[in-house]
Amino acid sequence: MKIIIFGATGDVGSAAVKAAAQRGHQVTAVSRTPSALAAISPLVTPLPLDLLTDPQAAVNAAAGHDLIISALRPPAGREEDLIPLTRTAVQAARHAGVPALVTGGAALLKLADGSGHTVLSAPGFLPEASRLIAEACAAQDAMLELETGVEWTCLRPPALLTEGPLTGQYQLGTDTLLTDAAGVSQISFADFGAALLDLAENPRPASQRLTVAWGAPAPALAAG
Repeated sequence: MKIIIFGATGDVGSAAVKAAAQRGHQVTAVSRTPSALAAISPLVTPLPLDLLTDPQAAVNAAAGHDLIISALRPPAGREEDLIPLTRTAVQAARHAGVPALVTGGAALLKLADGSGHTVLSAPGFLPEASRLIAEACAAQDAMLELETGVEWTCLRPPALLTEGPLTGQYQLGTDTLLTDAAGVSQISFADFGAALLDLAENPRPASQRLTVAWGAPAPALAAG
């Protein structure tokens, strides 16, 4: 496939770029400073672009691709930018007539304790430092809910998205926060990127939200 990845130099974006290239897909890697990504593979074409200042260029760049992956995540202090960034990625998919895979957030995932609370609403669950990005992710969910002009899938991480190994082993869910066998909700950037590519290669029904997490304790954290 020909895949364009927005946010290609972020933790999730770079993992998705690597996974796509390793699987033989042609990748257009979009970021404000994507030049270092060219060293990953000859299949990767860096494209410097700022979606906030030139959204039409993003729309134009998507033409001729088979799929859009949005791995966009604004820096701390700019959390509200997630909405216009995601809107631009979805608009690009609409104009190109292709599906969009959107990296979401865990904010509206329900806790598995039966309380009815979500990650965002549960008292004391969310660190205060994470609240602004969680609220932005909730708004991103609401925006996607109103989007009918493009086939989208939103993949939401577990509670902890972190550095770690590529295991190739994970579980998919829908609206409830997933945990591993030790009760920890986590996955590595590498496995999250792999999960995005698995969805790209084996698409599910459009316009749905999924979540992903390790189903076994992280190898890097295992006792031994």
